Amino acid sequence: MSDSPENPQQPHVPRPVTPGTQASFGTYGGRPVSFVRRGTRLQGRRQAAWEEHAERWAVDVPRHVANTSVHPDYTFDAEAEFGRKAPLIVEIGSGLGDAICHAAEQNPDTDFLAVEVYTPGLANTIIKINSRGLRNVRVVEANAPEVLATMLPEGSVDELWVFFPDPWHKSRHHKRRLIQPEFAALAARALKPGGLWRIATDWSNYAVHVRDVLAGSEDFENLHNGQRRGPESPLTQVWQSGVESVVGGAPVREGRAPVSTLHTGPNEGVDETGGWAPRFEGRIRTSFEAKAHEAGRLIFDLCYRRR
Repeated sequence: MSDSPENPQQPHVPRPVTPGTQASFGTYGGRPVSFVRRGTRLQGRRQAAWEEHAERWAVDVPRHVANTSVHPDYTFDAEAEFGRKAPLIVEIGSGLGDAICHAAEQNPDTDFLAVEVYTPGLANTIIKINSRGLRNVRVVEANAPEVLATMLPEGSVDELWVFFPDPWHKSRHHKRRLIQPEFAALAARALKPGGLWRIATDWSNYAVHVRDVLAGSEDFENLHNGQRRGPESPLTQVWQSGVESVVGGAPVREGRAPVSTLHTGPNEGVDETGGWAPRFEGRIRTSFEAKAHEAGRLIFDLCYRRR
């Protein structure tokens, strides 16, 4: 045994969550983040747009432990930001800004907040804002659960949109999916009573997952409960067609089946629950949705009202 005195035990200090550690794997503090941050590098038009216009259109958020986190003391003041009192729609995972900028152009009396962690996507959104002369859109580079938990005042959002979130196909990755009971509670906090939560996905497994999660929430009611079931259900059509028995052109392997009930067709299963909304007419058909159609996948829309 050494004669030197033992070092006193040092308290354990958790390593901060930063992009490249936990944030890259879809969790923040053990909970799913909005979307995996796939890149921040800007070039060309995107770089120029960000340098010239981000100060005007991007919300300057004080950070916490990561560069997409939101300090819990910060509160977004929509009336001060937009210079008026108007309905507020928040899109989580706004991508390249196609849906939110189109909606803002069609609804000038409504204000829109685009929440995204993909910096090039936000830069693209800023390009659209400027080219179309929009004044009712702001962007924020932030982790969505924190936006809903603390940044947005309670009951301040008229509509919440989550279109085509990452499906996380592998069973062991399902815990990384954005829409979980905890996220539903945060959405309920931010939405006004009577506010709407619109969701869309092109994967039946995620659609069933969302339907199950929100069926267990006392805060939301499905505006289309029991509708489009049986043969009219898009879920029945997916099961019977077997279109989701392949992912990326390859047969689904064990643990990657995108249909939670394991019905991958053909001619298997009938959805007797339904609850699917008609396609939301306010959502422009983006290139992402077009690719899903080209692959033969159906789009599942759901719409819930905050009780």
